[in-house]
Amino acid sequence: MFTGIVEEMGKVKQVKRGRDSAVLTIEAKTVLEGTRLGDSIAVNGICLTVSGLSSGSFSADVMHETLNRSSLKQLGTGSRVNLERAMPADGRFGGHIVTGHVDGVGTVVKIRRDDTAIWYTVQAGPEIMRHIVQKGSIALDGISLTVAQLLPDGFAISAIPHTVAQTVLQDRAQGDLVNLETDIIGKYVEKFLGEGPSGQPKSRIDKEFLSRYGF
Repeated sequence: MFTGIVEEMGKVKQVKRGRDSAVLTIEAKTVLEGTRLGDSIAVNGICLTVSGLSSGSFSADVMHETLNRSSLKQLGTGSRVNLERAMPADGRFGGHIVTGHVDGVGTVVKIRRDDTAIWYTVQAGPEIMRHIVQKGSIALDGISLTVAQLLPDGFAISAIPHTVAQTVLQDRAQGDLVNLETDIIGKYVEKFLGEGPSGQPKSRIDKEFLSRYGF
């Protein structure tokens, strides 16, 4: 599990592409401290397993499914990436629950400055938007951010200069793809309240039930 608080930006040293997969070698410093083979590191919000370690870098395999569902397929030598190690049990929970299993990608359609804040408007499909709520949490390229505005086909976040300076948000431009992971709690709630095989609700908890008891 991750928190969406980026520890550092790494740089892609090498990309070895297979027919349907790839191996990324990423230069890093902070996330290598205490890291061992088999540990998890989030790369632009994607949970990857460390398969190789060397002085100043680590390697990770990227499978076909991950390439298809994320923007990692666009990475090349020299690309900068957000990096975060898995959260330790005694760590500080500074962001929100991030699994590192992205729901898909969105497209940056607008970037504007508002005094000190920088607004990023992202277009996303209905399968992602259904799980995004106003003032809720969203992981964008692995960064824990708050949804500042909901739009018919997307959303906007407002980032402070520190967040932009410490992450790959500074590299994003109009038209870029970004990895998106919505709040896992909302997806579980939707699953539990969904319909069963017979078409009947799996749970007795519905809007009427919640309203009756003051929610």
